[in-house]
Amino acid sequence: MLKRLFDIIFSFIGLILTSPLFLVVAVLIKISSPGPVFYRGERIGRNGKPFRIFKFRTMVVGAENLGGPSTASDDPRLLKIGNFLKKFQLDEIPQLINVLKGEMSFVGPRPEVKIYVDMMTSEERSIILSATPGMTDLASLWDFHEGEILKGSADPEKAYMEKIRPTKIKLQLEYVKTRSFVLDLKIIFKTIMKVFH
Repeated sequence: MLKRLFDIIFSFIGLILTSPLFLVVAVLIKISSPGPVFYRGERIGRNGKPFRIFKFRTMVVGAENLGGPSTASDDPRLLKIGNFLKKFQLDEIPQLINVLKGEMSFVGPRPEVKIYVDMMTSEERSIILSATPGMTDLASLWDFHEGEILKGSADPEKAYMEKIRPTKIKLQLEYVKTRSFVLDLKIIFKTIMKVFH
């Protein structure tokens, strides 16, 4: 109850405070590329329920048909403004809408596309999907600039599976098993510090 109340209050405040940023980013995306301002990809939420995530669009329209879900910082599908947005995690800000709606929380395992959820073991799914997905978590702190890790890879998808996913799953399991409101506050603080750093 405390976690949900925190999510509602601060996502609402966050949306009000970032509304000027929404306008600026929307204009820059429209100038960079024709198409929608938001990317509304499907993600798997709590208890396996799918939902549409809100993100500022950082790639060309139809990017999912031109490559896999993993994105390196030198991915040719990225818009010029898209690289900037991803570097400073600004593309994630619209997820405050998902938090306000209750589809996500500020802290929780990052929501995955179905193809990655299907790769989980039944135990991993039962534990990770028991929690509401979040904007940040322990794995996000460890893998803050995923695009840089994948940069220069001939096969970003393979690199993701080998270099990132195993540790990401481990940290998501750790979070769900040890989660608390105090831990959430620590993760939020560290995430903010990472962004400014």
